[in-house]
Amino acid sequence: MNTLTDTELRVQGVKALIDALGEVMAEKFIALLSREPFDYTEWQRDLWPQMSVEELSKLAMARRGQAKISGS
Repeated sequence: MNTLTDTELRVQGVKALIDALGEVMAEKFIALLSREPFDYTEWQRDLWPQMSVEELSKLAMARRGQAKISGS
């Protein structure tokens, strides 16, 4: 596993947000996180309550495989 410094992680995270959302929406997303209290663990727990960890893992692996096939 690749270990990143805090700065490298921030840079890669911001790049990922910009790639996924575009610059304006990425900035808006960061502002929302800064303004409002946000518990990522709680949010993640409630995001897919009907799915097991195993089901989520299989779905994520399938999506990752599709992204590699399409060249993303």
